[in-house]
Amino acid sequence: MNYQELFDAVQSYSENIFPAFDLSDGSQDTTTEQINRFIRQAEQRIYNTVQFPSLRKNMKGIMSVNNKYLSAPNDFLAVYSLAVITSVIGNDLNTGTYEYLLNKDVNYIRQAYPRPNDDKGVPKYYALFGPTVNGSTITTELTFLLGPTPDFNYNVELHYYYYPESIVTAGTTWLGDNFDTVLLYGTLVEAYTYMKGETDVMAFYETKYKEALALAKRLGDGMERQDAYRSGQYRQPVT
Repeated sequence: MNYQELFDAVQSYSENIFPAFDLSDGSQDTTTEQINRFIRQAEQRIYNTVQFPSLRKNMKGIMSVNNKYLSAPNDFLAVYSLAVITSVIGNDLNTGTYEYLLNKDVNYIRQAYPRPNDDKGVPKYYALFGPTVNGSTITTELTFLLGPTPDFNYNVELHYYYYPESIVTAGTTWLGDNFDTVLLYGTLVEAYTYMKGETDVMAFYETKYKEALALAKRLGDGMERQDAYRSGQYRQPVT
C-alpha cells in the first residue's frame, strides 16, 4: 500500500468525518493535513511498539583524538551498539578489530576517568550525554561521552534506532509494503480519537489495530529474531 492508496482508504473508511474533496490542483487543505498527521502519529506508535529491522541504521565515523565527546546522527533515537575499530591497515576497515563499548551512566565515566585530559586510551565505555552546544546555541543533536578520552583518531561504527521517512513524504515504505493493515487501522484509530467518533466504531478499529499489531510483533519481535537451526521449528501440539 503506497501513500495515495492509504490516504484514499482512510478517507473511504471515514467518509462521515472527511468529506470528499478535489486535489487536482495540487493544493493542500485542512483535511489533507489532518490525515497526514494521523498517519505520522500511527507510524510513531507502531515504530515504538514493534522493533522491525527496518528501524535499524548503521553509520561509520571518527572518534577524534583528545575529544571525549562523539556527536550522534541527526536522526538518532537510541543505541543498538557502538564499536571502536582498532588496528586498521590503511583505510580498509575490514582489516580492523571491533571492540564494542559498554553503555554506562555519565557519572560512572566521570568517576572512572576524573581527568579526561590525562586519562586517555582506547574508549571502553560510552554514555548518552545530551545536546550539542555550539557557543551559546544548544542544538537538537545529541552527543556521547567517551571513557577514556580517545588517544587516537579511531574509526567507530554505530548501530542505532531511528524513525524511517514517513510514507507521507516517501510515497512507499517497508511498513506500507509489508504490513499495510496495521498502518491503516492505526491511522483510523488516530482519526477517530481526534474526531471523537462513535464508541462502537472506535472499539472495532481498536480491535482490528491490536490484531494487526499482534501479527506485526510476531514478525518483528519473533520470527525475525530466530531461525529453525537455532530455535527449532514451531510445532503445534496435537490433541
